[in-house]
Amino acid sequence: MTEETNNTTNEQPKVKQPPVLFDKTQAILEKLAAQLGGPLIAYWNNPMGSVCQNDVVALYELLERLLPQDTVYLFIKSNGGNGQSSLRLVNLLRQYCNKLVALVPLECASAATMIALGANEILMGPMAYLTAVDTSLTHSLSPIDRDNDRVSVSLDELTRVIRLWEKQEDHEKENPYQSLFQYVHPLVIGAVDRAESLSIMLCKELLAYHIADEKVADQISSTLNSKYPSHNYPILMEEARRIGLKADPMPAEVNTLLLELNELYSEMGQRATTDFDQIHSHSNEILNIWEAAGIQILYKQDKDWFYRMEERRWITLNDNSAWRRLEMVDGQTVEGILHIA
Repeated sequence: MTEETNNTTNEQPKVKQPPVLFDKTQAILEKLAAQLGGPLIAYWNNPMGSVCQNDVVALYELLERLLPQDTVYLFIKSNGGNGQSSLRLVNLLRQYCNKLVALVPLECASAATMIALGANEILMGPMAYLTAVDTSLTHSLSPIDRDNDRVSVSLDELTRVIRLWEKQEDHEKENPYQSLFQYVHPLVIGAVDRAESLSIMLCKELLAYHIADEKVADQISSTLNSKYPSHNYPILMEEARRIGLKADPMPAEVNTLLLELNELYSEMGQRATTDFDQIHSHSNEILNIWEAAGIQILYKQDKDWFYRMEERRWITLNDNSAWRRLEMVDGQTVEGILHIA
C-alpha cells in the first residue's frame, strides 16, 4: 500500500454543520411584518431546546435593536422549559411594548404557555395548542432511569399515587409515603410541592400584565395547574377561551407564513452528527432561535462525544457550544459569538 493510499484511509471525516438560513428567514419575517402591520419577534425551540434563563439576554439583544413599539407580535414554538424564565421574558417584552400579541401556529407547551399568558391576545392556527403548566422538575436526588439520567418528577403524579393508595380498601395502615420514599427521595417531594406553589404564582404574575380582576387570574392559574390529567394535554382554542384567555383564530395568510418559517427553522435545527468510529462522534445542533428584522440569535450545541463502555453511555468532551449572533450590516451578513455566562 502506498503512502498516498494510507493517508486517504486515515483521513477524519469532515464535521457536518447544520444550515443557517438567515437570508430566507429574514425574507419571511419581512412579509409577516407587512401582513401584521407591526414588528415580529420569532422564538423557536428545537425538541432538544427549552425556555431558559439565557433566552432573556438573547431577547434583550433583539429588543435593543427593535426599540420600543406600541404593539409587538411574538411567534412562539416551544415544548417548554423554565417557568421563571418565562416571567423574565414577558417582563422584558413589556418594557418595549404596550401590547403583546402571541402567535401560536403549532405547539406552545408548559413554560411556553406561560409566555403566552403574558400576551394581551393569543392568535392560534388550526394546529396550535397550549398545555397545562403543572410543575415537574429534575432534582439532583431524582430517581435514575435506565440510561443513568435523572428523571423529572411531577407533583400531580405523586398526588395520584397517594390517591390510588388511599382508595385501596385492603391497603396497610402504614403511611403511603413510607413506601414512596423507597423510590422518590423526600427532599424531591418537598421540592416539587414548593415548585407547584411557584407555578401558580408565576401564572398570576403573568396574567396581571393584562387582567386586572384577581379572581379571574386565580381561576385561570388554578385551572392550568390542576385541572388536566396530563401535563401535555392539548388546550385548543375553544378550550383556551373557556378557561378565560383571549384566544382568537390566526389569519390564514399569517399561519401559512409562520409554518414556512417553522420549516426553515426545523431545517436549521436538524442534528448534524459526524461519526469518527464506534465510540467517537461529534454533534452540531441549533437548539434555540430568536429572530427579528435584521438580526438572528441562536444557541448552537457543538460537542465531541465519547462512549464509555463500562457505564454504557455517551459522555461529552470539548464542549464549544455557544450563542451566536447574525446581523445584516450594509447588506452583508456578519456572524459573531454572543457571550452569555
